Amino acid sequence: MFTHPIPPRWLKGGNVETLYAKALQREAPEYRRELIRDSYGEDYAAYDFVDSNDANAPCVVLLHGLEGSSRSHYAIELMHATRAKGWHGVVAHFRSCGGVPSKRMYHSGDTREVAHMLGILASRYARLYVAGVSLGGNVLAKYLGEQKSAALPRAAAAVSAPLDLNACGDALEQGIPRLLYTQYFLRSLLPKVPPVPHKISSLGDFDNTFTAPLHGFADKRDYYTRASAKPFLRDIAIPTLLLNAKNDPFVPATSLPREYDISDCVTLMQPEHGGHVAFVTGEGRGHLRWLPETLLAYFSQFEIV
Repeated sequence: MFTHPIPPRWLKGGNVETLYAKALQREAPEYRRELIRDSYGEDYAAYDFVDSNDANAPCVVLLHGLEGSSRSHYAIELMHATRAKGWHGVVAHFRSCGGVPSKRMYHSGDTREVAHMLGILASRYARLYVAGVSLGGNVLAKYLGEQKSAALPRAAAAVSAPLDLNACGDALEQGIPRLLYTQYFLRSLLPKVPPVPHKISSLGDFDNTFTAPLHGFADKRDYYTRASAKPFLRDIAIPTLLLNAKNDPFVPATSLPREYDISDCVTLMQPEHGGHVAFVTGEGRGHLRWLPETLLAYFSQFEIV
């Protein structure tokens, strides 16, 4: 149905693709920011909008990844493409992200917050399409499975989502992924939490020390098991694209869902290349257009009534 991404011939390997995508990042569109109360009514979260001239146009919502924002390369590309299509777009930030501090953190299974976000946006726009990336993709898929036919989007897509958090947590604890990505995430996460006497040396340590206890989980394994979206995929009742590259260094190919894991409403797309939310395509330096073009083409199918 859709073409698969073909990276430049010189760009080889999931880690290289993942890291290189950032080098292709463009300037962000001009966003209109609103600060809206979170689902607990305690803090504000940032919503960055690109507005269409057509008030009746659909809206594409992006739920970002771990410590991502409207300035992430994938958010910028999707919002540029959404605006060019004449649709509304919004990057809905999780608590404490997008430069807005919060007393309460977010986590990979925080479907309460997703339901709250989408409820607000559904009251403004007649048709919602939602893309979740990485952590945001897992939360979105879990929300869709929990809500079944009551889910608010007309269609959805989860991109590079760690749907089996135990497998993905293990992958990030080992070898090259641990060396390349741990400090990148911890530099952003640690200033948001109280200091502890022991060193936090991995994302697993962080989740065991902070994420799990702060959100009512016994430990990181309990958190990963209960927050994973994979067991909920059979209950999804709206059209949903699950897009995962097989060479994603964060998401082992052996953990990806198969046909027996999903409902009839779910489409699996698992290209050989793409890394983690990279999907660099073309010759020469390559470009990042494949992902937004694919998502918008998928969503556009459901505009036909």
